[in-house]
Amino acid sequence: MKASLRNHLLALCILALGSTVGGMAYAQTPAAPAQPAAAPAPVPPGTAELREAAAKAPTPADLAKGDPGGTLTGTIADVTVADAKAGPTLADAGNQIGQNKVAINFVWTLICGFLVMFMQAGFAMVESGLTRVKNANHTYMMNFFVYGCGLLAYWVVGFAIQMGGAAGNANLGGLNPLASEHSISLFGKTWGVFGQTGYFLAGTSYDVGVMVIFLFQMVFMDTALTIVTGACAERWKFITFSVTSVIMGALTYPLFANWAWGGGWLSQLGTNLGLSHGYSDFAGSGVVHSVGGITALAVCMILGPRIGKFNRDGSANPIIGHDISAVLIGCFILAFGWFGFNPGSTLGASSNGNLRIGSIAVATMLAGCTGTFGSILYMWIVKGKPDASMAGNGLLAGLVAITAPSGFVSAPSAAIIGLIAGVLVCVSVSFVEKVLKVDDPVGAISVHGTNGLWGVLSVGLFADGTSNYGGSWNGVPGSVTGLFYGDAGQLAAQLVGISTLLGVVFTLSFAINMVLEYFIGHRVSAETELNGLDIPEMGQLGYPEFVFRPEPGFAKAA
Repeated sequence: MKASLRNHLLALCILALGSTVGGMAYAQTPAAPAQPAAAPAPVPPGTAELREAAAKAPTPADLAKGDPGGTLTGTIADVTVADAKAGPTLADAGNQIGQNKVAINFVWTLICGFLVMFMQAGFAMVESGLTRVKNANHTYMMNFFVYGCGLLAYWVVGFAIQMGGAAGNANLGGLNPLASEHSISLFGKTWGVFGQTGYFLAGTSYDVGVMVIFLFQMVFMDTALTIVTGACAERWKFITFSVTSVIMGALTYPLFANWAWGGGWLSQLGTNLGLSHGYSDFAGSGVVHSVGGITALAVCMILGPRIGKFNRDGSANPIIGHDISAVLIGCFILAFGWFGFNPGSTLGASSNGNLRIGSIAVATMLAGCTGTFGSILYMWIVKGKPDASMAGNGLLAGLVAITAPSGFVSAPSAAIIGLIAGVLVCVSVSFVEKVLKVDDPVGAISVHGTNGLWGVLSVGLFADGTSNYGGSWNGVPGSVTGLFYGDAGQLAAQLVGISTLLGVVFTLSFAINMVLEYFIGHRVSAETELNGLDIPEMGQLGYPEFVFRPEPGFAKAA
C-alpha cells in the first residue's frame, strides 16, 4: 500500500512539473505585434482657427462684468454649432452667415411693411380732410374697413394669384414653395398668366419666407384699394364699396401685380421678346398707384359727380374740404411711409445690391420735395396764390412718380421726375374735371393714376444702368437702362405696360363695377347725399357737436 501511495505522489509531482515547464515555455513565446492606433482625422485649417478663436472667446465670467463698449458681445461663442463637443466648424460658420443674411432681409422687409401699413392713417386724414364734415365718419370708415376687406380677399385668393409662381428670390431664402405659375404658350414662348400656390397660406405656403413676402405685398395691395375710396367719397354706398374692395383685392390688383412682379408675362418681355429687361416697376408706380387710380376713374365714371359739382353749362363749382390741417398732416404721414414703400422694395438690406437702399431713400425724398415745388409754383403762377391742397397733392404726385424708377435712377433724375409730376398733377386735375367731367374730391385719379403712368414711363427714360440687384433684373443680365442712357428697348417695354394698364385694367374694372351697379347700385340717394352720409350710412356723425349749415345752392342744383 505504501508503494502504491508513493507511486501516485510521484505521478502528481511529474504532472505538476510538466505543467510549470509548459507554462513557462508558452509565456516566453513572443506575442503578435499590436496594430498601430488609427491616426486622428486631420482638422481643416479653417476649423482649427475657429476652435482656437472659440477657446479665446469671452467666458460667462467675463461677460458678467458688463460690456459697456460692446467689444465682448457677439463673438464666435454666439455661433450656433451642430456638435457642442466638437466645437465650431466651417459649416457652422457658413450656416450662421447665411441665416444672418436672410434674417437681416426679413427684418428689413417686415419693418418697411409696417411703415407702409401706417400710410393707411395718412390716406384717411387726407381723404377726410378734403371732403365735407357731414361725410367725415363715412370717409374715415371706408379707409378703415378697406384694410379688412383687402386683407381677407388677398389672404384667401389674391396672394396666390399674384405670387404663386414667384419662387427664386434669394433675399428671402428662395421662396421655393411659390413655384406654380399658370402659363400659356404663344409664338413659341411661355408666358405667365397667374399664380397657383398660396391660397389661405396653407400647405407648402406655411413657410417663413412666404409669410414675410405676404405681409409686404399685402400692404401694397391695400394702398391701391385705398386710392379708390378718396375719388369716390361723399356719394358711394358703403356696401358697394366693400364688395368692390374685396373683388379688387382678390382679382384685379393681384392679376396685374402677377404680370409685373410675380413672374407673369410683362416681366418676360425681356427674356421672350428682347425688350431690354421687360416691364420694370421697382416699387409700384404702375402696379399699385396706376391700378388704384385707373380703377378710381372707372368707378367715378359710373358713380357720376356729386350734387352741385357741375352747373348746367358744364362749368365746375369748387367743393371745399373741411380740414386742411388734417390734409397736410396726412401728407407728411404718407411721405414718412414712403420710406418703407420704395427702399423696402429691395426686399432686403444685405447682399444682391441691396446697399442701394440709401440712394432709393434719397431719390424718394427729392422727388417729393420737387413735386411740392412744382405744384406750388404752377398754382402761384396760374392762380396767383399757392394752394395748400394742391401743394399736398404735389408732394404725393412726386412720390408716386418716383416709386417705379426709384431703384434705377440718380438723384438729379429723381428731382426732375418729381418736378414734372408736381406740374402734371395740377394739369391733370383740371383736365379730369373740365374735360372728362369726372368729379374726384381728392384728386386721386391725377395723383395716382396720371403720375403712376408718368413714373412707369420715366423708367424707360431715366434709368441709368448703374443698379445691380444680383447681376440681373427679370431674368435678363445687367442693369435696367433707359432711353437717355442708350436703351430704347426699355422704353418700349414700359409702353407695353402702360397700354395694359389703360386697356386691360380699366376695362376689367369698369366691367366688374357695371355689374355691381346693376345688382346693388353704387350711389346713395340724393336725400342721403345732401344730408350727409354719416347718419344714413354709418349711424353716427363724425363730429356730433358741429352745427351744420344748409347748402341751398346744392339743394337747388339737385
